[in-house]
Amino acid sequence: MASVGPLIEDIRAATGLSNTLLGVLTTLPLLMFGVVSTLTPLFTRRFGIGGTLWGAMALLAIGIGIRSLTWMPALYFGTFLFGIAIAFGNVLLPGLTKRNFASNSGFITSMYSSVMAVGASLAAGVSVPLAQNAGLGWRGSLAVWSILALIAFFVWMPQVSRLTRARAKQSYRDAMKSLGKSRLAWKVALFMGLQSMTFYVILAWLPSILQGRGYDPSFSGWMLSLSQATGILGSLIVPFVAGKKRDQRGIVWFLMLVEIVGLVGLLLPDIGWIALWVSLIGFVLGGTFGLALLFIVLRSHNAESATELSGMAQSIGYLVAATGPMIFGSIFDLSGNWTYSLIFLFVIAALKLRMGLGAARPGKV
Repeated sequence: MASVGPLIEDIRAATGLSNTLLGVLTTLPLLMFGVVSTLTPLFTRRFGIGGTLWGAMALLAIGIGIRSLTWMPALYFGTFLFGIAIAFGNVLLPGLTKRNFASNSGFITSMYSSVMAVGASLAAGVSVPLAQNAGLGWRGSLAVWSILALIAFFVWMPQVSRLTRARAKQSYRDAMKSLGKSRLAWKVALFMGLQSMTFYVILAWLPSILQGRGYDPSFSGWMLSLSQATGILGSLIVPFVAGKKRDQRGIVWFLMLVEIVGLVGLLLPDIGWIALWVSLIGFVLGGTFGLALLFIVLRSHNAESATELSGMAQSIGYLVAATGPMIFGSIFDLSGNWTYSLIFLFVIAALKLRMGLGAARPGKV
């Protein structure tokens, strides 16, 4: 996913795709996350966590390969396939953490969420050099990432037999009904969605906001990179610390206050110190992502319920998140001023605080 953005101009020049169709290319995986996540427990009931993840790695490699073919529809079909594959991984990693590392869930969550952030930053950084300096072109640069998926496919193979399937205690339909009636499950899901919404708004619009404040494009791009780098730090530290506590409400308060400070810095450009405000926002976005994943583990009874809660939370979460950049941009189009768009992020922060405090309270779904 992260390799597409830096290559978007190369793709446009080679294919002649419009901005709308290029937007579909970047939004399609998010839509797959929203649609497929809630269906993932159906696959684990049939194939188990191990078998479903193994199949996801195969689908991931195939999807990336198809995306790189010269046939234009393959660009979208391959993206569709690997969006499904990543959705499986997103949902199942909290369930796997609950199953095998319940007593050390904070550390495991901080490890894999921070490595996800490192991987995304690496892909964004090396995609253009692979395409231009290594002579692979944009298709070859996108295809390279299938190698990692193939390695994971073979490394994961022994786990398929080791991770035995647990017998489901209730039907999938009854499980989803139970989750739908749980206020705690909804708070976990909406916290996931609201933190993802802010993340994708910053990812899409931060350079434009800074350029509107008078900064040059190069500096604005570096500030986006800085926010991603401090996000890695947040996703490494916050789940680790939160996993050691029974009650995470203090951590939610801390993160939301830091985010508000960062947003105030963006809102009032005359203050200066823009790198500090961007760093604070990036740290919070990484931290809240890891914390949202940890809530799924901590608020579930076992691996089965963690997978079901993860499916619900990420389905609702990514569908909510997908609306964020569009709403943020529309507010700017209507007002002609970034101030009102940034006020929208303050509203999201307040909602996120309310949902986060509910999700952070000790208890089980």
